[in-house]
Amino acid sequence: MERGTRIVPGREADKAEPPGQHASNTDWTRERRAAIGCACLLLTLLLLIDGGSGRLTAPRAALWAGLATLLLAVLMPARVTAGEGWLTSRRLLRQRRVRTDRLVSVRWSDGISQRLVLRDLEGGRVELDPALLVTHPQLWRHLDAGARASLGRGTLLCGATALNQLSQRIDGETARTVFTVSGLR
Repeated sequence: MERGTRIVPGREADKAEPPGQHASNTDWTRERRAAIGCACLLLTLLLLIDGGSGRLTAPRAALWAGLATLLLAVLMPARVTAGEGWLTSRRLLRQRRVRTDRLVSVRWSDGISQRLVLRDLEGGRVELDPALLVTHPQLWRHLDAGARASLGRGTLLCGATALNQLSQRIDGETARTVFTVSGLR
């Protein structure tokens, strides 16, 4: 075993990233801090208002703590990590992994916020905010390489259009960024 390599025993081995290069959303820690800050601020304000009015009791404090916890759960961002042939999304209470080199479908979800839904042969399913892939091109490169491998194998039956739309969006954003940085826009 190489020096500095950790062995992860038991169930934790399933959560470890496979070896090789991988990328993740770099602004996750900042967004997590902001979510925690918002939840703490809400709890503090609710406790101060209730305490100032003289109506603060233990059940009400528990109610406010529950409300702040719910806000934290809603605001907590997903930690997205991708590597050669895989993509993982970790949320507060769950982790989902999909094999990008064995995708069977890529589609846009219907709803209030646009999400990209990836499904693989093993039944793995991950939902992503497409803006995450726009702002983190290294994640997009890993997903795109895996999706091309799936297309080459013939497993990706539904989703070439969604991937093309996303690719065009990312290319457009990259071009705008280049023009802005170079002073041409």
